[in-house]
Amino acid sequence: MQTYIDPFTDFGFKRIFGSEESKPLLISFLNDLLPIEDKIVSLNFNKNEYSGMLKEDRKAIFDINCTDEKDNIFIVELQRAGQTYFQDRALYYTSFPIQEQATRGNWNFQLTPIYFVGILNFAVSDFDDDNYLHYGQITDRDTNSVMYDKLSFIYIELPKFKKTEAELSNHLEKWLWFFNKLSELDEIPESFKEDIIEDAFSLSELAKMKPEKRKEYELSLKYHRDWVNTMTTAIDTAEAKGRDKEKIEIAKNLLKAKVDIETIKLSTGLSRDEIESLK
Repeated sequence: MQTYIDPFTDFGFKRIFGSEESKPLLISFLNDLLPIEDKIVSLNFNKNEYSGMLKEDRKAIFDINCTDEKDNIFIVELQRAGQTYFQDRALYYTSFPIQEQATRGNWNFQLTPIYFVGILNFAVSDFDDDNYLHYGQITDRDTNSVMYDKLSFIYIELPKFKKTEAELSNHLEKWLWFFNKLSELDEIPESFKEDIIEDAFSLSELAKMKPEKRKEYELSLKYHRDWVNTMTTAIDTAEAKGRDKEKIEIAKNLLKAKVDIETIKLSTGLSRDEIESLK
């Protein structure tokens, strides 16, 4: 029987980071993650849904949207599967709190810093390396110096984080290990006791949940599992089509080379009728 919630469900992620009760956990995580001089002391949650400037514009719905005591804005998104235009989506999302600042009375174009944090359960195709952490800002191409420091994109590729518990060297790594391993654990590891992450374990414990919250989690878990099955089926189907296409190309080439059909059958696994149709 599972002891802790799955943090990759919508319910699980928001229980760990997106409630008033869990604010200290989110503050700890962001302070570990972000290279900011003045650490975050407090956070206020903002609205999660933004509409465009016009009625027909698309909306944006954030997982977590909050502001600290210095008016820095933090958008924290959990992404469960890769998207072709993920970085475009991240930029699009940051445009909403930027636009909203323009509506505040006598505006002189001064913006408050915005941090987009993507906790990703996939590897981003744009990053062809083994680094699990990426920190991006607008930089000068020639000098690599930062041109504009008020818009930051931080991506964590969790599948690339492969450290064992014994190998963890800092507090951020403890958070990432927590995310990767939580749903597999039966109890809190000794190295996490008397640490703020112990509170995250406590919030995640299924046995401590009220019946209505447990039901809410089960519904979220069902949705998550259905989504995973749908994605897996789609990937398997695409791969199967790719394999079939490869077999057909091989069969076509063998036919051109005047290879007999029985040999082509053995080489490709295609039926006689399938091979005959390629002639």
